[in-house]
Amino acid sequence: MFEGEALGLSAMYETKSIRVPKPFKVGAFPTGGSYIIMEYIEVGSSRGDQSILGRKLAEMHKAAKSENGFGFHVDNTIGSTPQINTWTSDWIEFYSEHRLNFQLKLAQQQYGDSAIYEKGQRLLKNIAALFEDVTIEPCLLHGDLWSGNISSDKNGEPVILDPACYYGHNEAEFGMSWCAGFGGSFYSAYFEVMPKQPGFEKRRDIYLLYHYLNHYNLFGSGYRSSAMSIIDDYIRILEA
Repeated sequence: MFEGEALGLSAMYETKSIRVPKPFKVGAFPTGGSYIIMEYIEVGSSRGDQSILGRKLAEMHKAAKSENGFGFHVDNTIGSTPQINTWTSDWIEFYSEHRLNFQLKLAQQQYGDSAIYEKGQRLLKNIAALFEDVTIEPCLLHGDLWSGNISSDKNGEPVILDPACYYGHNEAEFGMSWCAGFGGSFYSAYFEVMPKQPGFEKRRDIYLLYHYLNHYNLFGSGYRSSAMSIIDDYIRILEA
């Protein structure tokens, strides 16, 4: 887990865009357990300016592209859930199999939830329709951008930490927006650097779904209804 985190932090750090703590060393204790040592950043009293956060995040997405397709150098974790990052040339295939279907299978195995699994399969069969006329480049994503992973330094510059990095569609970065507190100024500044693609609004919930499913698998049934509601809505639209 720490090795994946360190590689993600290094990749983001090397873009020289948004501030992240530089990782120095990862290792295992002889008596068990592991550690990660990283740069100490004195945090400020707020989460910083939303417009600066949006602009710098977009600059990171624009700066770091992958020639290997979608994925990452290693598998890592989203929370404590494994996150499979096998390099894949096609984004729809990558996101369908290594993000949504992985979580759907986990829900079926963990809770015996065949209903959400089977409806999820119906969604996956039709998901390509959400990506018509869209140019998708593999951008470096933080991958777990919620309010607890966003801060600022003592000068008010935004800082992001605790990533679940991979190269993916830039819109997937907003999958935790339901608990990230992104406002209008954030999105306005972001889209000035990374222009909004056609159909952004209709795809927004497909990226929320991954994180709702993960929260269901991590924390229990309180998140099931949100995930199922998104699946039902898309099935109704895509199968119409």
